[in-house]
Amino acid sequence: MRAARDLTKAPPRPLNEQMPSAAAPLPPFQTLIDAHAAVVATFLRGMLRPEDAEDALQETFLAALRAYPRFDGANPRAWLLTIARRKAIDEGRAAGRRPEPLADPDSVAGDRGEADGGDVSAQALWAAVSALPAKQRAAVVLRFAVDLRYREIGEAMDCSEAAARRSVHEAMESLRRSNIEREVLA
Repeated sequence: MRAARDLTKAPPRPLNEQMPSAAAPLPPFQTLIDAHAAVVATFLRGMLRPEDAEDALQETFLAALRAYPRFDGANPRAWLLTIARRKAIDEGRAAGRRPEPLADPDSVAGDRGEADGGDVSAQALWAAVSALPAKQRAAVVLRFAVDLRYREIGEAMDCSEAAARRSVHEAMESLRRSNIEREVLA
């Protein structure tokens, strides 16, 4: 037989009332997206292949929407960039497990970097950046593509300002040691 429900207890509260309330009400989520979508998209384009960046951008905003009720309202750009960095890492791991299709030999033979009218030095630079370890690549993209200060990079990467500065420095040293210095940076 079913036990009788204790009517002295209050009924469970709806989920939106269970969330801790911030000191100030949060702005609508769409306002947050409108204000920071370009920065997050730039970061993801620097971290991932172009075809993966759009998917990661959508995944970032979906994850942010799910976490939005728990967001404390402090530094929304760093909060979104942290989510984006984690989504980029997840996408990189997933891409590493996917088989790469073989290129068409005719298209490889004719491709010298200038076929699409792109700048060869910029392509070489971004190819070298994409070869960096994930932490260094994220630091370089946040510093030079998104134009964040080291303090903001640290907040976005969940590390100190000094660690962010060090990651950028190590990435730049790696780029200088590679052939990219002679081809592009010189």
